[in-house]
Amino acid sequence: MKYEFHVEALEEYTQATLHYAEVQPGLESRFIDCAEEAIHRVLKAPKRWRIYDDDVRICLTHVFPYAIFYTIEADYVLILAVTHCSREPGYWRHRQPRKA
Repeated sequence: MKYEFHVEALEEYTQATLHYAEVQPGLESRFIDCAEEAIHRVLKAPKRWRIYDDDVRICLTHVFPYAIFYTIEADYVLILAVTHCSREPGYWRHRQPRKA
């Protein structure tokens, strides 16, 4: 299965990566590895992860306190948010695709 980022989720991912690069050189690579591993876990079994809200599911990263919020679309997984777990819950809800 393939995946796509919502444009705001991709920006979050980029900003988190840049943050960790500033904290310690090389830490951004560890963050990317953890986030990509979580995404691949989702792709391997998208229905495995718990439903968080409506049809949005959540998968936590290992090591870093981040969550991947996503929906399962017809042909792909849509990543709605790559968020630090301390952020306000549900700030990403406006990103959900409209269902027909």
